[in-house]
Amino acid sequence: MKKFYFFILSIVVLALACTTIQNDPEITAKEIKEHIKYLASDEMKGRYTGSPEAKLAAEYLAKEYKSYGLKPLFKDDFFQYYNFISSLSLGENSLEIDLNKARIQPEIKKEFIPTPFSGNIKYQGDMVMVGYGISAPDLKYDDYEGIDVKGKAVIVLRYHPDHKNPHSDFEKYAAYRYKAKIARDKGASAIIFVNGFFPKDEEDKLMNLRYDGAVGMDDIGAIQIKRNIIKGILEAENVDLKEYQQMIDSTQKPNSFKLKFSTIKNLTTSVSPVNGQGINVAALLEGSDNKLKDEYIVIGAHYDHLGYGETGSLYRGEEKQIHNGADDNASGTAGVIELAEKFASIKDKIKRSIIFVNFSGEELGLLGSDYFVKNLPVPAEKIVAMINLDMVGRLDTAKALTVYGVGTSSVWKELLKEGNKPYNFKLNEVDDGYGPSDQTSFYGKNIPVLFFFTGIHKDYHRPTDDADLINGEGEESILKLVENVTENLANKESKPDYVNVPRKDGGRTMGFRVYVGTIPDYSSQEKGFKINGVNEGSPAQKGGIQAGDIMTSFGGKKIENIYDYTYALGEFNPGDVVDVVVMRNGKEVKLKVELGAR
Repeated sequence: MKKFYFFILSIVVLALACTTIQNDPEITAKEIKEHIKYLASDEMKGRYTGSPEAKLAAEYLAKEYKSYGLKPLFKDDFFQYYNFISSLSLGENSLEIDLNKARIQPEIKKEFIPTPFSGNIKYQGDMVMVGYGISAPDLKYDDYEGIDVKGKAVIVLRYHPDHKNPHSDFEKYAAYRYKAKIARDKGASAIIFVNGFFPKDEEDKLMNLRYDGAVGMDDIGAIQIKRNIIKGILEAENVDLKEYQQMIDSTQKPNSFKLKFSTIKNLTTSVSPVNGQGINVAALLEGSDNKLKDEYIVIGAHYDHLGYGETGSLYRGEEKQIHNGADDNASGTAGVIELAEKFASIKDKIKRSIIFVNFSGEELGLLGSDYFVKNLPVPAEKIVAMINLDMVGRLDTAKALTVYGVGTSSVWKELLKEGNKPYNFKLNEVDDGYGPSDQTSFYGKNIPVLFFFTGIHKDYHRPTDDADLINGEGEESILKLVENVTENLANKESKPDYVNVPRKDGGRTMGFRVYVGTIPDYSSQEKGFKINGVNEGSPAQKGGIQAGDIMTSFGGKKIENIYDYTYALGEFNPGDVVDVVVMRNGKEVKLKVELGAR
């Protein structure tokens, strides 16, 4: 049935494309908009990585490249496949609670559900009510003070006791994973989340079982349970759940206690990852110079988007809607197509080879570009530069164009200055090569990069990012600037130098006081925090942390994933010297890092 659906879908969607787009070797606004209209059509359903529609988009791209006479980059194939975690599945999950000799057996998915990060455990034993499950010495608040939770299951309210204050200092302690980490560090075997009495949780909905981008927590089971069940359990303790919450909120003082009349007879949690398949699409234009054709310029853009808003959506409506992603990033994808067609038409004038590549998985954490640079079909040292196009379709009347990475090679600023003369863009030049798109994967491999971007707008990551809002003429002029820069670079006798730009603002998210300078490997599924790179002159570099290291401990805090690492950062101050343990080539390495200031 799926094959038949895909066959029919292929006919309909490819027919739509073939009836509109006429090849012209010149870069034109008309063709740009036609490519975007196809890629961002409702029939493509938001091009979510691993979906049938994303595969159709990949086939469309390969068809275009083939029509220009370009060669497949991967032996005889335009496609590079990779596996990723697309969703989670439930195994055996059960819960039995003894309450005054009565047996409560909540129903999975209706009355309880494991969290996406739950470990796969079996537990039998006592329960402890620990309020909001927060341990915050800096706020003089600790739900775990004076209570033993080792080997027990803790019951935890969502949010925090200052939840009416949108700017509360408690906010950083409220995340599900953070509370589970604290419970684990305190020795608990399981954590049970429950919605309190908040306006936003009036319906007492269970969370979605959605992969959150990091490996689970092996050594603690984590579930959410319906409020009425916990309410009944606490009534046996002569405790009213609503009054209990209100007392903590009004006094902002903990009130934790062990349950006397209820125990867990059996808690079994089982959550497993489900693999999907992503596709990168890449084509090669071989250079005309016998010597320089062995060097490569990469021009890339991601073609995936959010589907129906499965991840990263800023849409808050009740009804699911297609996120077409016209600007993000059908615009960049169309740009790579147009540049490929243009350069193919003048291939005899291009000395270096050019790789045109479209990544999937960008919206899930640079998955496609990360896989690409780790599995290059050409030597990494032969790639002289990477030019990335992401959201280049909404040039405003001020002609404001942001370009990241201008400091990653000493040649960029002059090339941009010369190339910009016919267009007079108001260039916002950012030296740093790291940033929220696929060029980051290349810069981490010591490759000079540029990233062209026309800016965030009100339709970003919303269903309203549609093709009719694209400024085709504006994108045409941007692509001609990129064409100019690329052609000059392709024909220079010397390749551009690489500069590791000192970066002082890395790690400044989530209100951290400290700066370390590590670059995460978001695609890693290994236990620990895998590091893709470190910033020049950063505390991480000075302390000896290297690309490829897997951090397992930071300041005595156990690190199993990127969340553990970010939570650990919040517990230290600038100037602190922390012990760091990493795995490097299978061996444990102990380091000391002096933390910098924000």
